Amino acid sequence: MSKEKDSKKSDDKSLDKSQQSSSKKTVIILGIVIIVLLLAVIAVLLLKKDNNSKEEIKETTKRNVVVNKDNADIVADELLNQEYVEPGYYNVSMTNEWHFSSGDAISEDAYVENVEENTNDVYFELVLADNEEKVLLESPIIPRGSEMKNIALDVVLGQGTYNCVMIYHLVDEEQNTLNLLRVAVTIVIEN
Repeated sequence: MSKEKDSKKSDDKSLDKSQQSSSKKTVIILGIVIIVLLLAVIAVLLLKKDNNSKEEIKETTKRNVVVNKDNADIVADELLNQEYVEPGYYNVSMTNEWHFSSGDAISEDAYVENVEENTNDVYFELVLADNEEKVLLESPIIPRGSEMKNIALDVVLGQGTYNCVMIYHLVDEEQNTLNLLRVAVTIVIEN
């Protein structure tokens, strides 16, 4: 009888060990499945985020077109064909080449307008294209429907032709910058 008890105890221990081994395998398999599912969810989220980033880049590229002599007509045609200027966008109306008789003179042909159809007031900074830290002119706020003429530079330049960039700041009611627009401008100092 004691041999039968020992045999039953041995069988019970064998069953316990096989049950433990089976439950360990189940836990391991379940853990692997959970990890695979988590990796799949992360991959889907990253791909979705990447697609959204590509769409934002496309929109940003569209907004950051620099207007120069070569593409001014094309950009002007596109702007003229627009019926509505979306908030945060800006319809540029200006001359792209400004002439000054001397470095401290007022330009007779420099002109910047914030057309009534735009949705925001603006101001701009005129900087050298090859040194954007060199600010040549800082404008006041130009309300919608207003214009600037008879423009003089804040910095006296010597005779020559200067490639510049006008950086428009579209602002809200508190004059916080909402968006930027960069336009190429050529400055010609005649004497």
